[in-house]
Amino acid sequence: MPDGPLDPREHLTSPTTRTVLRIQAALLAAARRYLTEAGFVELLPPIIGPVTDPGIRGSKQIDVDFYGHRYKLMTSAILYKQTSLLAFDKIFYIAPNVRLEPPDAFSTQRHLVEFHQIDVEVAEAGRADVMRLLEGLLRHQIAAVESEHGDELAALGRSTGAFKQLQEQPFDQMTHAAAVTALQELGHEQSPQAEIDWRGEEVLSTAAGVPFFVTDYPKGSRGFYDRESRSEPGLLRNFDLIAPEGFGELCSGSEREFEHRRLVSRIRETGENPAKYGWYLEAARHGIPSSAGFGIGVERLTRYVAGLDGVWQASAYPKFPGMVSA
Repeated sequence: MPDGPLDPREHLTSPTTRTVLRIQAALLAAARRYLTEAGFVELLPPIIGPVTDPGIRGSKQIDVDFYGHRYKLMTSAILYKQTSLLAFDKIFYIAPNVRLEPPDAFSTQRHLVEFHQIDVEVAEAGRADVMRLLEGLLRHQIAAVESEHGDELAALGRSTGAFKQLQEQPFDQMTHAAAVTALQELGHEQSPQAEIDWRGEEVLSTAAGVPFFVTDYPKGSRGFYDRESRSEPGLLRNFDLIAPEGFGELCSGSEREFEHRRLVSRIRETGENPAKYGWYLEAARHGIPSSAGFGIGVERLTRYVAGLDGVWQASAYPKFPGMVSA
């Protein structure tokens, strides 16, 4: 398969692209069914705002002029997910995101500048609650694709046997500290204070037989909104879900900081001015629910389910780090 973008006409008329996009549509339809039946309300996410997610690894934000004010394209709607719980206790978005990834991210075949997430947030939930929800959601989505598009998976060379363990076994789980130790024993120099790097994630993913969670990232490695453990200070009540077979991270999630004083303290610890987050902190001052949630990368999930070489194949108009495209 090609390792980069095709001419838009060639890409869109490719039988492979058409098959992949039908599978992606089925994954989204299954997610909507599952979440709606579980009592979730789908909201339309904002695309621009005065602030966006500051906890994005290695990428940059894009500024836009909004009537003389500097606004941001959404890199993630996390802050809006939290405040949307003022309207409903269980919400989800199918959310577009734009991140200026470093050009060397192209080589991973897992990064796009423009991508989408299934963003989920649940009021008064803990980490274990949303991890269980995530497992059930992914099983439902994949079962729907196997049932409705088994022949198309086969046409792509994807054996449905790849998902047998996923459907039958609980997802594995390890702490960030355990993941660091495992990588160091394999000769990969992973920092114990940072997120698992791209190569380390690939090493762990390749060795796995089923999706697995990495939990308890160190404070400072993620955004200020990931809740710090009250019993184990310095550790965050968060997680990543890593797909097997080398496909890597599919989803990130956490319990959220929601108390005004803690949010202000965490923002200051990152070196930012809390005034930048004025509207969000004002909402927190008046009270927003405690919550937990996650975001699943739509194109990454599609890549995993369809067994694709690169995440760009799961986008109708892929935008690559460092490259200008349609």
